[in-house]
Amino acid sequence: MSQLPNCPKCNSEYVYEDGTLLVCPECAYEWNPAEQVEAEEGIVAIDANGNKLADGDTVTLIKDLKVKGAPKDLKQGTRVKNIRIVEGDHNIDCKIDGFGAMKLKSEFVKKI
Repeated sequence: MSQLPNCPKCNSEYVYEDGTLLVCPECAYEWNPAEQVEAEEGIVAIDANGNKLADGDTVTLIKDLKVKGAPKDLKQGTRVKNIRIVEGDHNIDCKIDGFGAMKLKSEFVKKI
């Protein structure tokens, strides 16, 4: 029997195989070991074209975005400089000129 790796989320040693996936019974995390991203990379954000984003990148919005509570929308083509990658659903933290601090989803931007 081969030694299975510990769970990348909770570091549990009680991992088992379920088909092609590995499953952790303690935190219910499932992952494919063949597609696992290197642990030292940290948070990974992918833009609309499949490019990997990093802190400090400049991106452009690919569609108009309505902002709840704001008098105007963010227009397609708006350039956002010096982004920061964070965890969560809205995984880009940035400051947009003329608009202020904002969180964006990486699926609505493309890397320049």
